[in-house]
Amino acid sequence: QVQLVESGGGLVQAGGSLRLSCAASGRTFSRYRTGWFRQAPGKEREFVAAISWSGVSTYYADSVKGRFTISRDNAKNTVYLQMNSLKPEDTAVYYCAADWDVVPNTFAKSAAYDAWGQGTQVTVSS
Repeated sequence: QVQLVESGGGLVQAGGSLRLSCAASGRTFSRYRTGWFRQAPGKEREFVAAISWSGVSTYYADSVKGRFTISRDNAKNTVYLQMNSLKPEDTAVYYCAADWDVVPNTFAKSAAYDAWGQGTQVTVSS
């Protein structure tokens, strides 16, 4: 099993930046794909970004492309989500997730992921 703990959320003004971290423990971190999802009140959980186990491949939702950057440091068992030019519509609880039985082209599907963190709140004020 793997345990995931997110941190770095908070309150920021529109146009500002935050960096989320997802610290993993319990299973060989470098062997699985990691994704970030978010859920706003009253809405379904949606895909934000994902990164392959090697870090070579990254994927983004259209709504965050060019503003968010996902990266990973396997030596530190940590995945990051750098969020720039934040908008009020980015307000949500952000979750990281791990997928070790990777099926191609499923990076945006929450059901493909095997473990989830508890989430961290991001609030962007206008």
